[in-house]
Amino acid sequence: MELLDKTINSYFDVWLGPRDPRVKGWPLLENYTPTFIFSVLYLLIVWLGPKYMRDKQPFSCRGILVVYNLGLTLLSLYMFYELLTGVLEGGYNFFCQDTHSGGEADMKIIRVLWWYYFSKLIEFMDTFFFILRKNNHQITVLHVYHHATMLNIWWFVMNWVPCGHSYFGATLNSFIHVLMYSYYGLSAVPAMRPYLWWKKYITQGQLIQFVLTIFQTSCGVVWPCAFPQGWLYFQISYMISLIILFTNFYIQTYNKKASSRRKEYQNGSTATVNGYTNSFSSLENNVKQRKQRKD
Repeated sequence: MELLDKTINSYFDVWLGPRDPRVKGWPLLENYTPTFIFSVLYLLIVWLGPKYMRDKQPFSCRGILVVYNLGLTLLSLYMFYELLTGVLEGGYNFFCQDTHSGGEADMKIIRVLWWYYFSKLIEFMDTFFFILRKNNHQITVLHVYHHATMLNIWWFVMNWVPCGHSYFGATLNSFIHVLMYSYYGLSAVPAMRPYLWWKKYITQGQLIQFVLTIFQTSCGVVWPCAFPQGWLYFQISYMISLIILFTNFYIQTYNKKASSRRKEYQNGSTATVNGYTNSFSSLENNVKQRKQRKD
């Protein structure tokens, strides 16, 4: 394993240049192998988990879901606050910020971004809970792609560009995750579900986040500084892929549902106007419902 790690590290050094020495020896960052293994295990569980659960009863997981989502809400809030204050303390430039001019604030950003990287490993549990609860419809291509790629991308970010211009997307994402995980935590409590109205707006917020990240990253391309340009182009490409996938998710989830409701409403109106046959169906349904209640 040590020989494999050395070989992989030497290839990375050739392709990407020397790593940032400030993260040398940090947990999970020394070698890529652990991150890669975690990602492979995640994909294996995504593939085999639903097969294993096929003939089993779904688990409720209600109590642990509340604790899990509350924990991630607090962690996201902590990261958002620390990143925001670190950026202000270091006088970060919105248009382009290199990785070595923020002084002690750079180290603050690096420490918080390590937690951001580690949180992507914790968030694998999102999918595992879907599997245990047999909510397989929520394990979409978007969901798996996003979770599997983020951990790997942030391993590279932490080793080569762990501060500077890398702060922006993580800061916005931490804020969005405060809203998202608080929603999921509250929705695990049945009594709270009627009062939760902001799920749709979380997806809208995610799309706005990607657009803003592309804009801010593009500023570093137009008005360059010492931040490596290749990372900026990669981030723009990745954000575009997320915009495409999230937009498709939004259309499938919200626009089609709204269209379906309108059709149901129109059909209901037609039933009222056209009368006899549909009224008979309505009466028949009422009789069936009464029989079911008696049983």
